[in-house]
Amino acid sequence: MPILNRSAELQPEIAEWRRDLHRNPELLFDVHRTAAFVAEKLAEFGCDEVVTGLGQTGVVGIIQGDLGEGPTIGMRADMDALPMTEMTGKPWASTVPGKMHACGHDGHTAMLLGAAKYLSETRNFKGRVAVIFQPAEEGGGGGNEMVKDGMMDRFAIERVFGMHNLPGLPVGEFAICPGPIMAATAEFVITVKGRGGHAAMPHMVVDPILAASQIVTALQSIASRNVHPLDSVVVSVTKFHAGDALNVIPDTVELAGTVRTLKKEVNADAEKRMRTICEGVAAAHGAEVDVYYDSNYPVTFNHAEETVFASGVASDVAGAAQVDTNVTPTMGGEDFSYMLEARPGAFIFIGNGDSAALHNTRYDFNDEVIPHGVSYWVRLAEKALAA
Repeated sequence: MPILNRSAELQPEIAEWRRDLHRNPELLFDVHRTAAFVAEKLAEFGCDEVVTGLGQTGVVGIIQGDLGEGPTIGMRADMDALPMTEMTGKPWASTVPGKMHACGHDGHTAMLLGAAKYLSETRNFKGRVAVIFQPAEEGGGGGNEMVKDGMMDRFAIERVFGMHNLPGLPVGEFAICPGPIMAATAEFVITVKGRGGHAAMPHMVVDPILAASQIVTALQSIASRNVHPLDSVVVSVTKFHAGDALNVIPDTVELAGTVRTLKKEVNADAEKRMRTICEGVAAAHGAEVDVYYDSNYPVTFNHAEETVFASGVASDVAGAAQVDTNVTPTMGGEDFSYMLEARPGAFIFIGNGDSAALHNTRYDFNDEVIPHGVSYWVRLAEKALAA
């Protein structure tokens, strides 16, 4: 099955939905307008059930097939935007200061809505399709909240699938791999406590800036000297806050950042080494240190059987030559990981073409992707739930 004629016909309408969502971005769980837009469309399409308020502001639509009883599969899109100021200059640019769809969640939502419209019209499958629209992917763990709210059991979802656009991958192409495809994420805050004083009298102080600077450098030894060379870990210090005056050595310094790994045990080792390094360096300078380490999103781990299945679906739509079945995992995080911990499934990338990178102020979802994404979702539902 190549690109569906119907999905190509629907492309202008779906693009208008996408651009409406793009003009009106919302953050984390505060996606009330977006969720209402989604719920209204699902009811308009004739979904058999539309449930709102899951995981605070998530929406699920249920579509019953006409070919008899069968299992339920879940297909998920994310709805939230990012706290960024848009610089695209597009006619449909964000109208909300300091908020923009810089990761393409507007496109993900629109494509899944397009698939829901088509599947509600045709119903050429047995069992049920659950179209899942989740809030708070960008750091809020909305996927986890929907799982904790009982979504999987409530709708008897047996398998679950996700999709994300990928800048740099040509439009019409897909990429996937078995096992880890996106990283586990952790966040840390390190507070170094010294004894401040006059900058001209450093011998009278315990300089937390010097200690903190050496901690930043030493943390890079986690990747270079503490983790197996074939395992992946990224330790990034992204904040360094200290001092208010040119001639005063401050009392404290605060460092913060993230750790990304593809294995749970590597994350645990990274936390252990971070604490040891911080304590040792601080002690060498006569300073004290406090380390807050929060492991949040787990590894996005594709199940083997579902990865083969999703790869086949993508090949049906795009042709086998346009599907990379062994893409290199990315160290970005994704809270679809919680759904993959709850049920077997797979997460796939769809090409966004030559666009700005994700989380960039000049990024915009490519509307030419829409027929490919809708066709993927439709083919996945019909193939998974074939009579």
